[in-house]
Amino acid sequence: MNVFYTIFFFFIINNSLFGQNGDINLLRKINPSEIKEGDFMSFVTHSDDPVTFGFPGVLILKGILTKEKNDLWNSGEMLSTSLLSSLMVFGLKSTIKRDRPFVTYPEITKHTHGGSYSMPSGHTSICFASATAVSLIYPKWYVIAPMYTWASLVGYSRMYLGVHYPSDVLAGALVGSGSAIGTHYLFNYLKKRVAQKHEKEKL
Repeated sequence: MNVFYTIFFFFIINNSLFGQNGDINLLRKINPSEIKEGDFMSFVTHSDDPVTFGFPGVLILKGILTKEKNDLWNSGEMLSTSLLSSLMVFGLKSTIKRDRPFVTYPEITKHTHGGSYSMPSGHTSICFASATAVSLIYPKWYVIAPMYTWASLVGYSRMYLGVHYPSDVLAGALVGSGSAIGTHYLFNYLKKRVAQKHEKEKL
């Protein structure tokens, strides 16, 4: 976790990867002053929890019904990834304390709820955590492509709706993906240890 804090402190000191004014200038181009009721991006931005928790929920049910332990392992990995990502986001938000763009820049229009601090984007983080976790567990192009497309759309929606800077979204994607990779290696290690234990018990 200290590595992530170091990266993000450096990130903030340099006023984002987009340059001193690039972050807000890009957001101004993305964020519309008005949107229609039922706007597609409003729907996309609220798809984070249904997809993130729906996927492992289905696996848990399938694992219980079919007694397939691998499904339970996979659902556990996905949920653990989401938990780690959320903890990382909470810690970083509380440490960095970056105000939302609509607070600092009155011309940015807020079109959806945006609570607490801005950096990193929690929606983006948990979606990229889910997309990366699912892609690592099921490494098929027809799984990877839609998952990352969905996660990217959620990230874009946070900027479109005026509640996050582009750098917040990039940071969220890095935190989420990193959380998934770390959790994947941990679960692979745990599964090997459990398998080795079962082998010893058979002897």
